Amino acid sequence: MSAVFNRRAALAGLFSSAATLALAEAPGQSQRPRARALQTVAAPAPAQRPRSRPTTADMVAEADLGGTVGFVLADLRDGAVLDSHAADVALPPASVLKMVTTLYALDALGRGFRFVTRVLATGPLTDGVVQGDLVLAGGGDPQLLTDDLVTLTAELRAAGVTGVTGRFLIWEGALPYLNELEPGQLDHFGYNPALSGLNLNFNRVYFEWKRQDGDYAVTMDARSDKVVPPVSMARVAVVDRSAPLFTYRGGSGRDEWTVARTALGDAGSRWLPVRFPGAYAGDVFRTLARSAGVTLPEAVVVADLPDGREVARHNSPPLTDILQDMLKYSTNLTAEAVGLTATQARTGEARGQRTSALGMAIWARAKAGVHIVCADHSGLSDVSHISAADMVRLLTAPGVPGVLRPLLKRIAMLDARGDPMRGFAGAVVAKTGTLDFVTALAGYERSASGQQTAFAIFAENPERRDAAKAQGVDQPEGAAAWNARGKHLQQRLLQRWAMR
Repeated sequence: MSAVFNRRAALAGLFSSAATLALAEAPGQSQRPRARALQTVAAPAPAQRPRSRPTTADMVAEADLGGTVGFVLADLRDGAVLDSHAADVALPPASVLKMVTTLYALDALGRGFRFVTRVLATGPLTDGVVQGDLVLAGGGDPQLLTDDLVTLTAELRAAGVTGVTGRFLIWEGALPYLNELEPGQLDHFGYNPALSGLNLNFNRVYFEWKRQDGDYAVTMDARSDKVVPPVSMARVAVVDRSAPLFTYRGGSGRDEWTVARTALGDAGSRWLPVRFPGAYAGDVFRTLARSAGVTLPEAVVVADLPDGREVARHNSPPLTDILQDMLKYSTNLTAEAVGLTATQARTGEARGQRTSALGMAIWARAKAGVHIVCADHSGLSDVSHISAADMVRLLTAPGVPGVLRPLLKRIAMLDARGDPMRGFAGAVVAKTGTLDFVTALAGYERSASGQQTAFAIFAENPERRDAAKAQGVDQPEGAAAWNARGKHLQQRLLQRWAMR
């Protein structure tokens, strides 16, 4: 199987495999203080509406989602509410939470912030050999790819390095280590990997299989658009069973997988999560260094960063580019990395995921007076809750639209058949969010008359979500149909509001 894996392709690839069809699991509801009342504009009396035209309340009923649907539409100029339903009910925002993370990170780090990955030498260079250790030191970059390591190893060779007398060390302590972004999900979900201060390929390894001579040939690699380096720290064995699809066992810096033979078919591939990011990056870097003419011993992960002279470095794209990609492709690892980095910049010390998320919630309240429960920075956990009213309050806060709108993706309006509508009079930029039996959308709309508005639409059916978690499968029964109805409701609301 051939493929191109540049930075954008790698981002898009996060959602191209079957692993992305199943969504996050987390505990149920969280309480929050009741939001202060928004300024409201009285809706027209029912007699003023054409009888043939359904109200937005009718649309909610017709969607038949059960649970709760909450939405708010507000004028961007003064925050006046133009339409609402269950506006003050706190619901899971899913990946819409990444909009909060975006604002939080920009406020703490600045638009031009870049993550830095470095290669250090702890001793002098003599006849091409470092008299000491060589260190691959991560800086928390959430978008580091195999091709970036190719460039680093080329710089290393250009600096005259051919080997070391000491060790090859990996330092991943720039960020706290997370074994999973959101515990409780199935082990093989590629969008829920580990995280550390050194992350490669969004901490995913490429698993490919092909039927061969009555059995299966399997490979694990860290492919890019330039190279396909094999990976030895992650292995998979094909076993005779029908379920579960995958099993996982980790230890000593290695990921050990088994996969059910009956699920494989003739050939295929998917990304699997990596639980030992430092070991993964070190494994790949060592292979690439050998190809560049630099011989290194097996990588050793260390807790403390050694002193050393910088011999090569990789700078990430600026933060605005990273965040725009995060909002477009909804990359969970990026959200957690930038959120943790922002908290570290604000407090001067590393904080754990939950503590960092709490700090983000406190920041949002100080920024715009909103009440939000944050369990993470990505929205994978449905412990996180915010009301549609509070989400819109944040979107309309002074300075926020000018910062956020240019980073959001355009949302196409679809007709009844699901085809893009031509000549649609309005325009929508927004962030989507999806978990099983949770759907969310928030952003900005320009109506046909030119009115600029902010909106948030949240829906959750907690009973069906709890039942879906109990199934423990990639595609819980009824989830796809429910989420499709939720997205159709979003479309109907936006198209109606565009006619204002």
